[in-house]
Amino acid sequence: MRRGEDLYQAGLVLEGGGMKGAYTSGVLDFFLEKNIEFSHCYGVSAGAVNLCSFLSKQKKRGFRSLTEYMGNKKICGWYSMLTDGNIINSKFTYDLIPNYLLPFDRETFSAYHGKAYAVATNVETGKAEYLSMKDVDKALRAVQASTALPMVFKLVDIEGKKYLDGGLGDSIPIQKSILDGNKKNVIILTKEEGYIRKPSENLELIKLRYWKYPKVYQVMKERHIAYNETMDHIKRLQEEGKVFVLQPREKNDIQRLEKDEKKMEALYYQGYEDAKNNYHSLLSFLEENE
Repeated sequence: MRRGEDLYQAGLVLEGGGMKGAYTSGVLDFFLEKNIEFSHCYGVSAGAVNLCSFLSKQKKRGFRSLTEYMGNKKICGWYSMLTDGNIINSKFTYDLIPNYLLPFDRETFSAYHGKAYAVATNVETGKAEYLSMKDVDKALRAVQASTALPMVFKLVDIEGKKYLDGGLGDSIPIQKSILDGNKKNVIILTKEEGYIRKPSENLELIKLRYWKYPKVYQVMKERHIAYNETMDHIKRLQEEGKVFVLQPREKNDIQRLEKDEKKMEALYYQGYEDAKNNYHSLLSFLEENE
């Protein structure tokens, strides 16, 4: 068993999916219990949120940060949209939560000596960018960019570049991890096995809203194709024994901005139990031919 500063030389790839990220929280909390750490980590949207608490080694914080305040209408909903310009209040999410309500362990986070990235989509190019999470404050800003869903969040400006949700440009950044040299990868998905993404709805509204950034419309139009091709690629990698995948066993009815904590808690424990039940298989995968 690896402990201390030993990292598995492998990639950890975390899909987004809004409140379905509760599943990922459960998996990662089991990893924390077993001191399973990775040399490279990639988080998309809610996956990036969970990645923060995983790297700071704060069990249950990822789940709490996703779920604990969703029922407050001033924090999540149309009131926030009207007053803050975001469906989830940005000051609350990126100041009050990490600094006061669920204090973020900056020291532990900074001690991580691997490489971690939050995936965001550059609205000028329509391409995914992999923003380093090494510096704490920059990491939080990168996560904000990664979670900025179209239509209900403002564009996030980082050093003069404007970003939206990472899932637009690269929903599951397995190819990026492979290009970074990771021969083994652990992928945590939030969609059930056999899931097929359908074409995006409201494309004409997207075109109107982002008329200054036509690449946003283009990438949204083609997103389902890219996603389904990535899933086919992951399936082939699984058959070749190059990736280890954990994902929900069956479809659930949790919405992107779900407020039912009991539903999310059930999904959290499903993730935890799936990781626990696959623990020995996962160790065999990670330790083979090291």
